Amino acid sequence: MRITAELRADARSNRDQILTAAQQVFREQGVSVSMKDIADAAGVGVGTLYRRFPDRGALITAAAHSYLSALADLAATADRESPTAWQALTRILRECAELRLGALAAAVEPTLHADIKSDPALTEVRTTITDRIADLTARAHTEGALRRDVTPEDIARLMTLQIYAAPTEPYPAAINRVLDLLLDGLRP
Repeated sequence: MRITAELRADARSNRDQILTAAQQVFREQGVSVSMKDIADAAGVGVGTLYRRFPDRGALITAAAHSYLSALADLAATADRESPTAWQALTRILRECAELRLGALAAAVEPTLHADIKSDPALTEVRTTITDRIADLTARAHTEGALRRDVTPEDIARLMTLQIYAAPTEPYPAAINRVLDLLLDGLRP
């Protein structure tokens, strides 16, 4: 029994490594990257990758679900830990930029657009995120901290913002400058 549990933990660890690597590689190279490159980035063999994900579509869908679930968790944590809706929204936007979620969304979303509407698991997690952002946007309006013309859809678009950093500029510095300008523009 113990050996089975260890194998299951090992299999789960391999799956998590593959999904993390796939998300990183998709951010950098898009979803057409070879499965071998993803396996190499994950530190597993191609056979292990295919045992967990029988084809590219299954891997892309799983990576998207993992990314959307992490985004839902990020939004829930920001909402729970922030004293105001405005602070929660600014935290979400900052963390999305730091995690480079825009690059991943740009790589994955076009491929999965139809699946997001038909796959109940993807639809459910995406709905959780959109509902949370709609609630935070409404509360930030009520607080008087967010311009009245800013919609939840605007916030969602900003969550996928891709920020360029010049080769001589540290990425965190670029994030800080762009978000300072962006957040100032969102205020009434």
